[in-house]
Amino acid sequence: MACLEMPLADRTMRELLPQTLTYSLCIHIEKGKKVWVVAGMLAQYLESATDSVLVVDDGNPIGTIGGKEIMDNLLKNPTNTLFYDTKVEDIMEPNPLIVSENILYRDLMKHWKERGRAYAAIANEWGHYSAISAKKILEIGMHCKTNLSISNLPKKSQVTFKKDDTMEKIIKSMFENKTRKILLENSNKYIDDRIIIETITEKMHYLKEMDYFLNFPANSIDLEEARVLYDDLKINEISAVMYDMEHPYVIYKDWLVTPWDICNVLLDEKITDYVK
Repeated sequence: MACLEMPLADRTMRELLPQTLTYSLCIHIEKGKKVWVVAGMLAQYLESATDSVLVVDDGNPIGTIGGKEIMDNLLKNPTNTLFYDTKVEDIMEPNPLIVSENILYRDLMKHWKERGRAYAAIANEWGHYSAISAKKILEIGMHCKTNLSISNLPKKSQVTFKKDDTMEKIIKSMFENKTRKILLENSNKYIDDRIIIETITEKMHYLKEMDYFLNFPANSIDLEEARVLYDDLKINEISAVMYDMEHPYVIYKDWLVTPWDICNVLLDEKITDYVK
């Protein structure tokens, strides 16, 4: 057991996760594959194992694809040709973030904020790549010692939608408000990019029988519920709660909390005690 005296943000990723840094293997796809393949992968892994899929060319990382790329391209081409006639390299974000174990936590966060994507790849001991995502950072949150709690996190205005809103309105709202999760008004039910992709891949068969997806109403999609909490949990406690959730998203009074909120609060200079 060790207590680290400097701010947690000034520690390297290897220092913060000495045992498990490379435990989350990258979900990857080869260049040349069609978008329907990566969409199926994202429906399964978004938020749970990782937030993006790494695109590789002969084993070399060349890009990333996440919910953002699928949503953006759905606005441009809301038909099955996006999935069957488009290759992954046509919609990927190039130049994936590759980091070393010696990167400082604050520098990792700087890259993530600049890119608008909480995802990085790191070479592992097996000759491949492992993933670092916002959910991975919850492991760090679980081991920090601080009196900061949920009520110390910034409050975010609730972005909501109505049952009869169209997919076009909802997806545009995600981009306009820079959020992946939107609450159904007056409820704790929500929709996000993963739910939309899951609906398209598993229930709509990649839009084979739909002419124009953007007109599809939200009331035809199965929503999920954010977990409602009644206690003002400490940062290590809320991190542990979300780490055990398949798709972490909680509500405490007026606070909407995701793994990204934990990523941000761990930059606080006052968080210096860390037991690992």
